[in-house]
Formats: sequence, structure tokens, C-alpha cells
Amino acid sequence: MNMTTEYLKVCEYAARKGGQVLREKLGSVWVREKRRADLVTEADFVSQETIREIVQNVFPEHAFLGEESEPTAEPTQSSEYRWMVDPLDGTTNFVHGVPLFASSVALVRGKDVLCGTIYNPMIEECFTAAAGHGAFLNGKRIHVSQVPRLADALATVSFPTMSRFDSPDLLAFMKLVPFAQAIRRTGSTAINMAYLAAGRFDVMTSYGAYCWDVAAGAILIREAGGILTAPDGSAFDIDSPKTLAAATEPLHRQVLEMINGETETIHESTGTIIR
Repeated sequence: MNMTTEYLKVCEYAARKGGQVLREKLGSVWVREKRRADLVTEADFVSQETIREIVQNVFPEHAFLGEESEPTAEPTQSSEYRWMVDPLDGTTNFVHGVPLFASSVALVRGKDVLCGTIYNPMIEECFTAAAGHGAFLNGKRIHVSQVPRLADALATVSFPTMSRFDSPDLLAFMKLVPFAQAIRRTGSTAINMAYLAAGRFDVMTSYGAYCWDVAAGAILIREAGGILTAPDGSAFDIDSPKTLAAATEPLHRQVLEMINGETETIHESTGTIIR
């Protein structure tokens, strides 16, 4: 067994165990606000600790970066390997009983995501990917859609906890609304990205995510054949994870120009942007 396969095996096992915690604790945990409308629950912490124990038992030399880690806990770890973990992506959904949330686990070496898993325990969907080995849903190979035009695309957006009127996420959303076939918001960046990898969504934008929100989704989209950059078209950077992802290169190009320009309309048959 090569190391990539071993990494993914541990990654998937940890995400599934973290997700199991979420399922067991749904509806029976304490909830508090970290900031206004930014919720955290007992399940976030228990799931993260469960995941941490699993990965650091196997790879004690690796650094661990979780959303609920203490701010001073991680910078002392110097390993080139970093586990990026969101133990509960979609906490507000979880608190309200909406079954769109997931545990998200990824291993990063330097700037490269080596493997990732996004697991929704409520509907038993486990998305996995490893660099050079493809992307899978419950063991079955998945691919992005082949949609080339924004007019035919189902888009998804991720908003920060508190969106201002000038939030780039909201501005991008407003630009996409008139031209996309439709737009959805699941309340979970990880699920947005997993669904794009599986061909359910065709394009997604996110300006306010953290590395643990997008690490697993990034490897899923790339291994499923999608395009992943920053919203300005520059290279995607896991440590500054503003994200624009699309199923196809023509669609990515249209959205890139749309959200960064003063678009007036799109030609109906060709999808070409007209100013």
C-alpha cells in the first residue's frame, strides 16, 4: 500500500468517525455564539477531538489545524504535512436540524492537498479523493458536469456568517442571479464543493472561507475534472482560500469575467458575454 492510499484511508476513517459523532449528538447539545450568528456546539468540539485522535495516533509528526483549535495551539507545529479539519461544516444547519452538514478532513503537504474526505452522516454520503487517483462518492467514481454555458448552470454560493451590503460574496451572487439557470445555497461550503465535484452544481464562489472549509473540496473538484482558481483568476492558494470553481473551462471563463467585470448580458446561443 503506497502512502497516498494510506493517507486517504485514515482521512476517510477519521471523517466518518467525526460524522458519527454529529449524527449521535444532533438535537442534544449545547450551543453558543462565537460571534454574532456564528454558532458553535458541543458536537463541533467532540467531533474535532475524535478526528484529531485518529490522525495523530497514526501520524503523530503531522500538524493538525482544526476550526475549533485554540488560536495558539497550531503555530508551534512545523511539519510540512498539515491535517485541515472542519469537524462540522454547516453548524447553523445542524443546530436547526437541517440535514445539510458534514465533517471535512484533508491532508496538505506544503500548498498541495494530497487527499480529502467530506462526509454527510445524515444521508450517508462520503466523498473522497486523493491526488492522481480520482474522486469518488461512496466508492463510485464521480465527475463534474459538462455544462459550458452560465445560462445552463446551477450555481452555488457561500456567504460569510454576517454578510454586509458590500460583501464580495453577495456582490458575486447579485451578478450571477440574472444569468445563471438557478442559484442554490446549502449553508455548507464543503457540501457545495462536493456537489460540484459530483456534477450536481456547475459553478461555485466563496470569498470568506477558511482553509479547513475548502481543503477537502479542492482536491475533490480537481480530481473530478473541475477548474479551481481564486475569484480573480489567479492560482488557488490553500492558505488564502478565496475560491472560484467551475465544471468546465468555458463556464469558468464566463463566470470569471462576469464577477470581475461590468457585464450587461450574455448571448443566448453562444454564452458569450456582451457589454
